[in-house]
Amino acid sequence: MKPGSFALAPRGLWALAALAGLTAAMMGPVQAQSLDVVHNFTGGSDGGNPVDGFTMGPTGSLYGTASAGGDFGLGVVLRLSAKGKETVLHSFAGPDGAIPNGRVIMDAHGALFGTTTAGGASGLGTVFKIGNGKEAVLHSFAGGTDGADPQAELTMDPAGNLYGTTAAGGAAGTGTVFELVAPTTKHGHWKEVVLHSFGTGSDGATPVSGLYRDAAGNLFGTTSLGGAFGYGTVFQLTPGSPWTETTLHDFQNADDGANPYAGLVADGAGTLYGAATQGGTNGGGTIFTLNPGKGDGKFAVLYSVPGWGISGTFRNLLLDADGTIYGTTHCDGDDGAGTIYKLVPAGKGWTYTLLYTFTGGSDGLFTISNLVLKNGKLYGTTLDGGQNGAGVIYRLMP
Repeated sequence: MKPGSFALAPRGLWALAALAGLTAAMMGPVQAQSLDVVHNFTGGSDGGNPVDGFTMGPTGSLYGTASAGGDFGLGVVLRLSAKGKETVLHSFAGPDGAIPNGRVIMDAHGALFGTTTAGGASGLGTVFKIGNGKEAVLHSFAGGTDGADPQAELTMDPAGNLYGTTAAGGAAGTGTVFELVAPTTKHGHWKEVVLHSFGTGSDGATPVSGLYRDAAGNLFGTTSLGGAFGYGTVFQLTPGSPWTETTLHDFQNADDGANPYAGLVADGAGTLYGAATQGGTNGGGTIFTLNPGKGDGKFAVLYSVPGWGISGTFRNLLLDADGTIYGTTHCDGDDGAGTIYKLVPAGKGWTYTLLYTFTGGSDGLFTISNLVLKNGKLYGTTLDGGQNGAGVIYRLMP
C-alpha cells in the first residue's frame, strides 16, 4: 500500500463509502442493540447525506449541515429542535456555497458559521454566516494561494476572528490554514489571511479537519497526508510574523496509526486527543494523545480500535467531563456499516465498550459524524441508509 492511499480526495467521501460497501456482504451477523432514529433524510427539501454531526445551541437545539438535498440539491444548514423536529435554515444554491461537509459553530449572539466544499464565486468553496435568518458569504476561495475545498468546521477566537483549513490550494496545492479577520465596522468586510501553506509534503498535506485553539492563541490540527512517512501529521501553529509551524508527530502506519481525518479536542488540562483512521495493532485506527509544552509532550497511543483498513474514526472525538471518550467508526462492525464506541479510563489503561453496531438498513449506514451528548444521550448522523437511503439523525443512550 502506498503512503496515504486511502486519504480523502476533495469531496471524496462518496467513493470511500462505495468502497466500504463492497465489504458489507462479507461481514458477520447483525448485532442486536437499540438505537432511535430521530429523522430520516429524504434527499429532497430537508437535505440528505450529512457528513458531520452537530453543535449544541444554548436552548438544547442541535445545528448541523447536510451535504446534499435542499431546494437546489446542493446541501442545507439545519436545526434539530429540543423536541426532535428538523428544520432547514438555509438551502445552498451555488453562488452562496455548495456541498457543506463540516458542522457549524455558533457565536454568543446565536449566529452560525461554517464552510462549504464547493460553490462561491470560483466554485471552490466558501465560508458563510447565518444570522437573523439570512445567509452571507464571508469569503469565496479562489483556488490559488488562499486555498480551496474546506472540509471541516471553523474555530472562533474571543475577538470573533475565524480559523480553518482547506484541503487543497495554497502555495503547493496541498492545503492551507487560514484566518478570517472580523470587520471592525458593522458592514465591513472580512479579510482572509493565510497563516500557513502546506508544502510538498514534509510538513503535512491535505488537512480535512478543523483546528483547536488554546488560550495562548496556538492552533493545533492534523493533516491526512504528508509528513516524514506520507501518512499524515499532527501540527502546531504558533502566532507570530510569520506564524511558525511545528510538526508534533509524523504517522508511520504502524502502531501509531495513519491518515488522521479527525481533528483534535482538549481536556481541561490542555491535553490533546485525536484519532487516526487506519493502522494500529487492531487494524481500525488509533486513539492518541499528546501534551505539547508540558512534560515530555510525547505522542502516545491510548487505544487501537478494532476494525480493518479505512474503517476508523473520521470526525472529532467527544470527550466527556469525566474523561470518557466517545467515537464512531465509519464502516466497521458485523455489517460493515459502522459502530459507536466509548473508552473509559481504567487505571493505567482504557476500557473499550462497543455501544452500537449499525446494520446499514433503517438505522443508517456509514457513521462519519462527530457525536454530541445531550441529556445523557448521544446524537449523530449517518451518511447513507435509513428509510430513504439519504442518511439519518440518531440518538443512543450510552
